[in-house]
Amino acid sequence: MRHRNAGYKLGRNTSHRRALLRNLVTSILLEDRVETTITKAKAARPHVEKLITLGKRGDLHSRRLALSYLQTREAVSRLFDTVAPRYGDRAGGYLRIVRTGFQQGDGAEKAFIELLGAEKQLEVKRQKRADLKAQKRAELEKQLEEQKKEAEETKAGEEAA
Repeated sequence: MRHRNAGYKLGRNTSHRRALLRNLVTSILLEDRVETTITKAKAARPHVEKLITLGKRGDLHSRRLALSYLQTREAVSRLFDTVAPRYGDRAGGYLRIVRTGFQQGDGAEKAFIELLGAEKQLEVKRQKRADLKAQKRAELEKQLEEQKKEAEETKAGEEAA
């Protein structure tokens, strides 16, 4: 019986589970949105919410506590400078879990776990990505045109000779 055994084991031993959750929480705070399995998202949610609460406190002690859990200093500075101020008047519920489908291979249910209020930042990232794709596509088309011209010139030179 699992009476009073709260939390998710995730099929891992304690150290591996802790490392997985620390990495996932760090990624969520840095990227605003991460795709993972439903169970991992549900397991990571309390950790992220606790860290955002620390970020809202904003004192040195809470910064050191966050630094002891998160993987990078960049994640801590982002937590205290951008993420936590976003939720100044909100008393919890900082995350959204959106189910997306099933994982190929083992059929695990996948989901996005994202910070609320990060839609603008995600849209900017999406736009940048689309611009880079369009720029790369244009460069490739230009290279293809140049190659076609060179091929035509060499053909014309061979026919003349």
